[in-house]
Amino acid sequence: MNQALISVCICTYRRPELLARLLDTLGRQRVDERFSFEIVITDNDRLRSAEEVVRLFRERSGGDVVYDCEPEQNIARARNKTVSNARGQFIAFIDDDEFPGPEWLRMLFDTCLKFRADGVLGPVNPVYDGNPPRWLVESGLCNRDSFPTGTVLDDSKFMRTGNVLFSRHILEKSREPFDPAKGLTGGEDADFFDRMLQNGRTFIWCDEAGVFETVPEERQRMGYHVKRAFLQGMTTADQEPLIGTGTLKSLAAVAVYTAGLPILMAVSRPLFVRYLMKDFNHAAKLLGHCGIRPVEKRTF
Repeated sequence: MNQALISVCICTYRRPELLARLLDTLGRQRVDERFSFEIVITDNDRLRSAEEVVRLFRERSGGDVVYDCEPEQNIARARNKTVSNARGQFIAFIDDDEFPGPEWLRMLFDTCLKFRADGVLGPVNPVYDGNPPRWLVESGLCNRDSFPTGTVLDDSKFMRTGNVLFSRHILEKSREPFDPAKGLTGGEDADFFDRMLQNGRTFIWCDEAGVFETVPEERQRMGYHVKRAFLQGMTTADQEPLIGTGTLKSLAAVAVYTAGLPILMAVSRPLFVRYLMKDFNHAAKLLGHCGIRPVEKRTF
């Protein structure tokens, strides 16, 4: 087997300190004779605020780093530019507010080969800045679903570009694997994975290939999570038909959750918050089906 090249793709927007931390941790990745990696960065800030961070890292590490800028603020366009600049047979995505352990790439690569999968995803674990409120930590709002290693993923709601490696062949020379129409509202990654699953691609979970995501203080406020729940619900409405089991489930959920919220408030604030966000999510999906969008795009 020839040595494989993995392109670690990063889209960044005005997070120079977090990007610098991510690059430092990538510089400590443990590789072996089976693969090497390059780092491919797209700066989604027209002012190129990440360029100096990249320059300093390149000079210090001597690593293989590609830098480009996508001046139009649109995460899907930034992802597409990153993929177009990548040279590897494998593509890995990690967000600029995340950072991996030293075995991250090796774990993803090993799992991909072992299960002969088209792609591998891993967990994203929250790391809170400062002293987060108790209701946030105990509600689990910042926690992501996790599965035993080897689990086949067949639902895009469990699949994100924050921690993934996939074989480049699944793109099939697509010029825009991520839909720019979803670049401001979010959901471009779920849409990508939906299409990959429909094309018969296989994705496996690797629970050992975890990364850590910073939760800054501005994301520890109730208002942030309310807006996030609304946007996620409306994004789901764009992906599901109006007439279907999804709408029926949302109607039932809104009725049950709304009725139960006063009881949960009396019993446990973390539980109340958790189900309040679920209620908002389902309500936003129903509003989205009616053409009502309380949150038009992601500005938070």
